Amino acid sequence: MNKFNLLNINFGRAAIYFILFLFAFIYLAPLYVMFTTSLKDIEEIRSGNLMALPIDPTLYAWKKAWASACTGSECKGLAPYFWNSVRIVFPAVIISTILGAFNGYALAKWKFKGSEFLFGALLFGCFIPFQVILLPMAKLLGALGLANTVTGLVLVHVIYGIAFTTLFFRNYYVGIPTELVKAAKLDGASFLKIFRHIFIPLSTPIFVVTIIWQFTQIWNDFLFGVVYSGSGTQPITVALNNLVNTSVGGKEYNVDMAAAIIAALPTLIVYIIAGKYFVRGLTAGAVKG
Repeated sequence: MNKFNLLNINFGRAAIYFILFLFAFIYLAPLYVMFTTSLKDIEEIRSGNLMALPIDPTLYAWKKAWASACTGSECKGLAPYFWNSVRIVFPAVIISTILGAFNGYALAKWKFKGSEFLFGALLFGCFIPFQVILLPMAKLLGALGLANTVTGLVLVHVIYGIAFTTLFFRNYYVGIPTELVKAAKLDGASFLKIFRHIFIPLSTPIFVVTIIWQFTQIWNDFLFGVVYSGSGTQPITVALNNLVNTSVGGKEYNVDMAAAIIAALPTLIVYIIAGKYFVRGLTAGAVKG
């Protein structure tokens, strides 16, 4: 290989890295502005440069955004609503993931009359817009006495999420050889034993994908939260919207930015820690056979 070819290769590689760096900068610039703005006082924000680092960093905005002082049913700050979201997300993710795993396993490996129709009906649920189910779900929650409660929101997210979790697990389990199920049946293994001892150990990638998907969807949900929650059970997305659209005593952009980061932090942490497993899970089984 001559010097000219080496020069072309090095130039091409440098160009690729430059383009990647440029796109990364464009993508991360808003997050940088949010973080630096949250560390500035309001005077510096109004008179300074948007991209400049804070001259005298302060955590005042973070403390005010998080503060959880409550008077009666009115709460100031995101803290109580953050914990509302935690109380909603964890049971909803766990229940919908477990149900999706059972459904996917049954639909993939235990064919029965009407199984294809049932899967098609569940698949159709993935394409139903949120707005279509608002009224029927409200009637259901009212009939169950769960309106404006955290438990009601958990139920809503479980019901809406089952279609997606079933789809994920069913498509993953189709790639597992049916011979394993037949051999286990010959040995006298039951439905649950086969699921527990064969499918669960092979399901780590799809469990990670489903948990990350459900966690992100439920944590970032606004529509269900604003429709089905009460004043003391609102999730953090609703509280963030209320805080940002309140301008009593003047607009505090630093507090808004700190609040937005607090609301987004759990999903950021999840993707930073488990992002690589999410990609592996999505591609697992793609080249089987």
